[in-house]
Amino acid sequence: MAVFDDIIDSLFETSGTLVALFDPQDILRRSNAAFRDAYGLAEDETLSWAQIVRRNFEQRRGVAFTTDDFEHWLTSARSRRGKIPYRAFETDITDGRWLWMTETVSPAGWMLCIASDITELRTGERSLRQDRDSARKASQTDELTGISNRRHCMSVLQETVAKANKNGAGEACAVLLDIDRFKQINDSFGHQFGDAVLIDFATSVQRNLRPADSFGRVGGEEFMLVLPQLGPAAAELLIERLFKQVGRPGCLPSQPNFHYSFSAGLTLIRPGDTPAEVYRRADAALYEAKMGGRGRQMSA
Repeated sequence: MAVFDDIIDSLFETSGTLVALFDPQDILRRSNAAFRDAYGLAEDETLSWAQIVRRNFEQRRGVAFTTDDFEHWLTSARSRRGKIPYRAFETDITDGRWLWMTETVSPAGWMLCIASDITELRTGERSLRQDRDSARKASQTDELTGISNRRHCMSVLQETVAKANKNGAGEACAVLLDIDRFKQINDSFGHQFGDAVLIDFATSVQRNLRPADSFGRVGGEEFMLVLPQLGPAAAELLIERLFKQVGRPGCLPSQPNFHYSFSAGLTLIRPGDTPAEVYRRADAALYEAKMGGRGRQMSA
């Protein structure tokens, strides 16, 4: 068996296919030489995925970025990463290679990434495939904030409710978040500043989530979180952490003294629920939080 393990380890390390394993917190725990070479990693580095791509952006290596706004790109990418058990897509890297990347996520949240070099395969159809992938991404993304749009949020909620109905009792929560006094912000500072607040909120919340968590904008200043494998107590702790980190003074450099708050309505997804019932309970809890003074969370 030891000999067999040695063979597997040797093949893993020397394979030209890029392979990496990320833990539930999206920290790289193992990778082979091909992956490390492509993304500029040392053998003993245990960086998070966000740290890897941030360094790629700064050093202009690894991920081939098509944007100058890294934070917006990162927020958008996080809104898609690790949300479904299996995902496949095409991507390119700065050395000119074109990769077919797959992401497989275990029920416990570990992610296996495998990428194969497809640079020479049907290059004439690449632009068509890129257009297809871009259209699919656009159909799921809120244009302003870069996170999931209402359509994609409701699709994720429906899938999560269906899983709860199929598997019986489990832990998953839905949360509605609403920026407090947003109309007053628009009236006082203008709609362009209001847009900046929405972007800051989306970015700040997204960076505090697990890869498995889904986060999107469902309309105006209202957002939704779907938190799989997270019970109400843990979800409440997450929201409390967000209260401390989101909207603090200095969050928007153009107005150094400006700060804002948000309110949250939380509900457990229960067997027998429908997506509409879950949304209604979260909305009722959000309304109660707003009426109770804002800047707080309530559960239903």
